[in-house]
Amino acid sequence: MNRKLLVADDHAIVRRGLQALLEAEPDWQVCATAENGQVAVDLATQHRPDVAILDYSLPGMNGLEATRHIRLASPGTEVLIYTMHNNEDVIRDVLRAGARGYLLKTEDDAEVVRAVHALLRKQPYFSPKVSETLLDTFLTSDKVVASQTLTSREREVIQLVAEGRNNRDIAERWQVSIKTVESHRTAAMKKLNLRSGVELALYAVRNKLVEP
Repeated sequence: MNRKLLVADDHAIVRRGLQALLEAEPDWQVCATAENGQVAVDLATQHRPDVAILDYSLPGMNGLEATRHIRLASPGTEVLIYTMHNNEDVIRDVLRAGARGYLLKTEDDAEVVRAVHALLRKQPYFSPKVSETLLDTFLTSDKVVASQTLTSREREVIQLVAEGRNNRDIAERWQVSIKTVESHRTAAMKKLNLRSGVELALYAVRNKLVEP
């Protein structure tokens, strides 16, 4: 049984390249190609492809809006976003719109084939680079939430450690015991899931507690 695929990209050379790549696979047929988002939606409604491969930056109607319309018009069609944008906000938005795969144009041809195979099996697919972006964002957001629970003393100890102060220096500055400083430092690192002074310093720089 032939599996029907739709390709939408505003560059003819990309459309032709993808069509040749995909139709080299047994039983895969590119049933339609589109140069903009509205045409992609119309063709998806007409042909009901198994997978629609959309560039995000389509003219007229972008890949985000096209994904929403295609998923409504043809619920059986899986959407793979094929783009240059490795941006967490874009990834999140198209996933919410109904896309099940996200692939960068900088990936090799084998990734495209793997992605389409996955979507044909009704499995999501993200290239390794996209997975790294999602993981980095998850870890960063996790630390942002954790940072909201830091006390003023814990924030200050992070700043001072990042500035190169040791526990004795901080204890003298605060006029408390070294044990008290260690307690605040340990609590801050535990909340932020940090394991070393280096990680603590990097956290401080990234969150603008100190200048790099």
